Amino acid sequence: MIETRVPRHAPLVHLLRDGLVEGVHYGSVVVVAPDGTVLFQAGDLDAAFYPRSAAKPIQATAMARLGLELPPELLALSAASHSGEELHLVGAQRILDTAGLTERDLRNPADFPYDPVERDAWVAAGRAPSRLAHNCSGKHSAMLATSARHGWSLTDYMDPAHPLQRAIADTVAELTGQTPAHVAVDGCGTPLFAVSLKGLTTAIGRIAQAPDSVIAPAMRTHPEMVGGSRRDVTRLARAVPGLLAKDGFEAVQVAALPDGTAIGVKISDGSDRARMPVAAAALALAGVDPELLDPFAGTTGLDGLRVVGELENASSLAVIDR
Repeated sequence: MIETRVPRHAPLVHLLRDGLVEGVHYGSVVVVAPDGTVLFQAGDLDAAFYPRSAAKPIQATAMARLGLELPPELLALSAASHSGEELHLVGAQRILDTAGLTERDLRNPADFPYDPVERDAWVAAGRAPSRLAHNCSGKHSAMLATSARHGWSLTDYMDPAHPLQRAIADTVAELTGQTPAHVAVDGCGTPLFAVSLKGLTTAIGRIAQAPDSVIAPAMRTHPEMVGGSRRDVTRLARAVPGLLAKDGFEAVQVAALPDGTAIGVKISDGSDRARMPVAAAALALAGVDPELLDPFAGTTGLDGLRVVGELENASSLAVIDR
């Protein structure tokens, strides 16, 4: 079920200073069993929302079904929001090379690398924004390669009416079990489908457990391509055996175990400092060894923050103390 309304988020994270609650992050979280049964929920699972880049594994799955054939590391990059490191830029160019295309064929915006270290080095070197450096260039390169494989037009591959985007829309509906409530434009220019948090999480679980999936094993084997060497999503995927993990702008996080047990997180205010602590707590509820998750329970993006409690009540997954 998907409903178009203001989400009814719940308080998930408390920011404490000397025992006093200084701030509260609201959001929603769900743990879904391999058969789609909800094992745990807090907040709103049914309101339409934008999954942002957390939907990329679904888009990549659609392209793989359309016959996109790439080495595993490049399939992982096709589902990435990469940091703009050299391996990512080279990888995106390799995808373009398979179709005889160049950076000029990309229609995503030009940008600086997403990773602050890479961005600072880029700017210090006097380099201009680049379409390859944009964090979505792997996905866009794969979209072009898929379109070229079928002889589809390349200049309008982002148009919702394009055969590629229609196929992606069908895959979104199939894997989420929902007809998107709205179609918007994502930051990189591709169609963005509004689904529910339960629908998105169900889709990720289905990809993770599908025996014929090429995207899930690629993302598991090459998490450095999905994020980057300094990204929490990459560290999480490396820390938990067999985990498929993808983050998205506005504090969206999904992850799934090989059996299809999956978690989904949306932080209402878009704050990344709350995203990973809630994801870590949800993964513990999904059966992951809490010791593997300890480094992430306090990973909030700000120095001096740490998780000091779990499950205060049905709607409180993490308490952060500064």
